[in-house]
Amino acid sequence: MTTEKQGAGSNPRVLDALRQVVDPELGINIVDLGLVYDSDVRDGLVHVRMTMTTPACPMEELLMEMVHSAILRELPEARSVDVDLVWDPAWNPEMMSPAAKAQLGRT
Repeated sequence: MTTEKQGAGSNPRVLDALRQVVDPELGINIVDLGLVYDSDVRDGLVHVRMTMTTPACPMEELLMEMVHSAILRELPEARSVDVDLVWDPAWNPEMMSPAAKAQLGRT
């Protein structure tokens, strides 16, 4: 999955909300990190399909809480948030946006 395809079918308002969720270890938002694969809003239900940088990510619980909070805060029509944590495709550094790569010194 390339950065251009990642989140291509996603709801732009959800992505904007998720840009406020910053990985505490890397200091980069989860959208630019390439962790958000897809999002949708239907009848007040927000569905997000995302991953972590690794299945053993120590920040998983915190990031999930931050995702829920950001969406409920930024999308007033959201009544509930469903996050589908997936491992396929596995995340890799090529999924990061150019800005995230530059911030981490990867060009």
